[in-house]
Amino acid sequence: MTKRIAIVGGGYIGAELAKSLEGKADVTLIEPQSHFVHAPAMIRAVVNPHLLDRALIPYDTLLQHGKLRCARAIGVDAQGVTLEGGERIDADYIVVATGSANATPLKVNGRDIETLRAENARVHDLLCAAQSIAIVGAGAVGTELAGEIAHFMPDKNVTLISSETTLFPTMPKPLGTGLLAKLKNAGVTVILGARAETLESPTEPFSGTLQLSNGQSVTADLIFPVIGSRATSDILAALPGAAKTTANRIKTDAWLRPSTLPNVFAAGDVADTGDAMTIVATARQMPWLKKTLLALVSGAKTEDMKPYTPWAKAPILVPLGPKKGNSFLILLTAGDLVTRLMKGKDLFLSKYNKLFNRAV
Repeated sequence: MTKRIAIVGGGYIGAELAKSLEGKADVTLIEPQSHFVHAPAMIRAVVNPHLLDRALIPYDTLLQHGKLRCARAIGVDAQGVTLEGGERIDADYIVVATGSANATPLKVNGRDIETLRAENARVHDLLCAAQSIAIVGAGAVGTELAGEIAHFMPDKNVTLISSETTLFPTMPKPLGTGLLAKLKNAGVTVILGARAETLESPTEPFSGTLQLSNGQSVTADLIFPVIGSRATSDILAALPGAAKTTANRIKTDAWLRPSTLPNVFAAGDVADTGDAMTIVATARQMPWLKKTLLALVSGAKTEDMKPYTPWAKAPILVPLGPKKGNSFLILLTAGDLVTRLMKGKDLFLSKYNKLFNRAV
């Protein structure tokens, strides 16, 4: 009898995993949205909304043999998944990859795609009208956003604020120092080692004055709070033995299991596997999940499989617009050319439109 696999969440893990397993198992992908939201391109789309037509990719062309269920999952147990309204999707194995929320309008955050489009248009209009922009949070998203605005709207006064004393402090030093120099060269003011103490909202852009922990104040026509992703983990938190860690993530065991249920797996941003919350980090999980699930549907036992090992230090690519940026690629830090060719120029748009069988 063909084994049934239910995948909850159609993000970077869920979509690719469903496509790779269809035809080898009875696969059902459960996703409440009509479109895949390609997060890296959503940063540039704040500046250039024309990208939305390629960054928001319909799910209806993803699967040829598997089933797509456009619905919200509200519960998971050892026998399958419960959908909003009470419908059941029975499954032998379940993968939960429900992703994370971030600042508006970079992710859908539980709202529908048309609302995301409207929010993108609203924030873009605010950006066009603003002369001074402050970005609170200098992780990958905040740094990239500063670079995009500086590249496409060089007349704007952009300030990037970080509570850390260096950019990307957990990465090799050349990554952060190189990005800092390029941001300053592009006219971005960078304030390090200062926490914003008066955020009007942790996720919504606003205007006003920020009081910083170093005594400075920054007044801006538009303030973007970009202070990190938070996992969408409620469905996992309710499982027996589940334990939350930082940013709402759920701790997994050596086989990416988030609870005492032996047939439920978690991956991507929602799972604290030891990997960072980045697309590149999840690229290591996807092949492991595919290999493991194929073995399980063929009769193997999970504990007989090789455990998952997270990145020692995951690669990261940080473009500052389509031409410049820095990247860490395991053994070295690369500059403008490599970053542009690998990510900055196309933002993986061609790759993901191809995955979904869309014209590129």
